[in-house]
Amino acid sequence: MRKTLEAIGLAALAVLVLTTGRALYGPARLPAPIPTHFGLDGRPDAWGSPGMLLVFPVTAVLLYALMSVVARYPSAFNFPVRVTPRNRAQLEGVALDMIAWLKMELACMFAAMEWFAIRVAGHPGQAMPAALMPVALAAIFATVGLHIAAMRRAARR
Repeated sequence: MRKTLEAIGLAALAVLVLTTGRALYGPARLPAPIPTHFGLDGRPDAWGSPGMLLVFPVTAVLLYALMSVVARYPSAFNFPVRVTPRNRAQLEGVALDMIAWLKMELACMFAAMEWFAIRVAGHPGQAMPAALMPVALAAIFATVGLHIAAMRRAARR
């Protein structure tokens, strides 16, 4: 399961990088300016150069790499429960699963944000769905909450 999530996260990063490259250097280049910030209603409220699109893949790749490095040292994690020799392996497994889910969710979130920024830049008058960020953040917090609950259950066993 964790390998599948890693593959999905890497695929989302690849889509993000390819989309950025096509938008900046492809045959149908974006007009300047492009939206760099969206209001609560999903409408752009700040504009910048097409080079600002690099913020999405750079941030996503850095977060993905940082989380990958952190995942290599599960014995150094802080857990919300008491760790014993009996439950350590299970707690580390749950934590690594959570990291894999978060990497995938963050990569997909940045890919969606960039896709909508490109779409709005090419079609003025359109907006990013106002529910995109609340749904993405709810998914991230739900992932963390569910995994903390799983850790608590594992510690009681």
